[in-house]
Amino acid sequence: MSENRGMLSLSGLTERVSVGDIDTVIIAFSDHYGRLLGKRLDADYFVEKAAQQGSHACDYLLTTDMEMEPVPGYDFANWQLGYGDFHLAPDLDTLRVASWLEKTAIVLCDLDDERAHQPVAIAPRSILRRQIHAAERLGYAVNAASELEYYIYHDSYRQAHAKKYADLQTVGWYLEDYHLLQGTRQEVFTAAARRHLKLSGIPVESSKGEWGLGQHEINIRYADLLTMADRHALMKHCLKEIADAAGCSLTFMAKPHSGQAGSSCHIHLSLFDGEQNAFAGDLPFGPVKGSEVFGWFLGGWMAHLPEMMVCYAPTINAYKRYEDGSWAPTRIAWSYDNRTAGFRVVGAGQSLRIECRVPGADCNPYLAYAAALASGLDGIRNKIEAPAIFAGDMYAARHLPPVPATLEAATDNFARSDFAKAVFGAEVVAHYSHFFRKEVESFRSAVTDWERHRYFEQI
Repeated sequence: MSENRGMLSLSGLTERVSVGDIDTVIIAFSDHYGRLLGKRLDADYFVEKAAQQGSHACDYLLTTDMEMEPVPGYDFANWQLGYGDFHLAPDLDTLRVASWLEKTAIVLCDLDDERAHQPVAIAPRSILRRQIHAAERLGYAVNAASELEYYIYHDSYRQAHAKKYADLQTVGWYLEDYHLLQGTRQEVFTAAARRHLKLSGIPVESSKGEWGLGQHEINIRYADLLTMADRHALMKHCLKEIADAAGCSLTFMAKPHSGQAGSSCHIHLSLFDGEQNAFAGDLPFGPVKGSEVFGWFLGGWMAHLPEMMVCYAPTINAYKRYEDGSWAPTRIAWSYDNRTAGFRVVGAGQSLRIECRVPGADCNPYLAYAAALASGLDGIRNKIEAPAIFAGDMYAARHLPPVPATLEAATDNFARSDFAKAVFGAEVVAHYSHFFRKEVESFRSAVTDWERHRYFEQI
C-alpha cells in the first residue's frame, strides 16, 4: 500500500482538481544531463486537454549545453532546421502528487516527433524503453535500484553561486559514515526529503551518513527498470527543490572536493522470468551460486563497460572520482560482497543481483540503465562468460584492466563502438558523441582555479 502513496490516476487527479487540492500540473522530461525540463500547466487544462493530447516544447532542448545555449553541429536540431517542436506525451503511469510543492502534481513525458509521430530516438527515456523492449523480447522483466549519494551545505544555492562554489560550509564537519550523531545534524533536511519522497510515490527505504564531510545517502525501494529510472530522476529534482526552499544546497557532483570521497550511484540489476529470478541457479561462480544467464549477463556488462563508460560517467568531473582507496572502483573486475570491486555481486537465490559501483551520482539514470541492460543482454545472446571472480583488494590488483581515465577517452571508445551503434543506433551514438565532445571542448577552453593557484605567482 505504501508504495502507491502519492500516485494518481487521471480520475483521482480530476477529483482533487475539482475540490481545489491541486491547481498545477508539471509535465517534465529528461535532458541529456538527466535534469528535468518542462512546463507548468493549469490543472483544469491538463485534465481536460493535455492529459490525452499532450503538449510541445522546442527541440533545441536536446541540443543545448549546461547553460541552455544552443550548440551547433547536431543533425537532430539546428539553426538551419529552424528549431521546431517535439511532442510531450504524458505517461500517466507516472502521474503523482509533487508533495514538496503547493497544490501541484507532476507527470513524466515521452518525447515524440511532431511530424513522424514516432518516439524521438535520442531522448533518454526513448533509449531506455528500447532496451526494456529488447529484454521483453527475450522473455525477461528487469528490476533495478539506485543508491544516490550527495553533499549538503548550509549555504543556499544563490550564496554558493555568489561564492563561486568555494569555501562552502558542509553540514557535517567530520566523517559521518553510519554516524547517527553527525547524521542528526542533517535531519532538518533529510527528514523532509524522506517524507516528501514517500508522499510523492517514491517509497524510501533508509537514509544514512556517508564517507565524506556532509555527505549523505537516501535509498529508495527497487522497482521495474523504467519506474526506477523515473524515481531516480524525480528524486534528484525533488531533493534540489527541497534544499532550495530550505535555504541550503546540495550537489550530485561525482567529485565536489579533492581529498574527499566522491558521490556514487550504485545501480543494482536483476532479470526475472515470470516470478523467478533468472540469475538464481546452482552453477558455481566462486562462492556464488547462479544460472548461466547470470554469468552471461555479468560477462556482457563487464565486457562492454569501456565502450559504454560515457553513460556511467558523463562529465569531466566524473573521472576524478576514480581514485584507489576511495571506495570508487578503479578496475574492471567482479567479486562477491566486496566494495573495492567495480561489480559487486550480492544476495543469493531469488535475491541474487549485480551491483555496479562504476556510475557516479552525476549519471543520467536513463542512459546508465540503458547501457547496463544492453550490455548484459548482449552477454546472454552471445554467451559472453564472466571472468573469474576476484578476491582481495582490487585497488592493489595492477593486472586488472582499469576503467577509462577521462571523458575524452571514454567518448572515443563510445564513438567507434560497433556494439553501441548496434544497440542504440548510429544516430544516437553520433548525437551523444557530439554532446560529450562539446563538454570536453568546453573544459579545455576554461581556466581553472587549479591553474591560477599553481601558476599565478610561481611561473
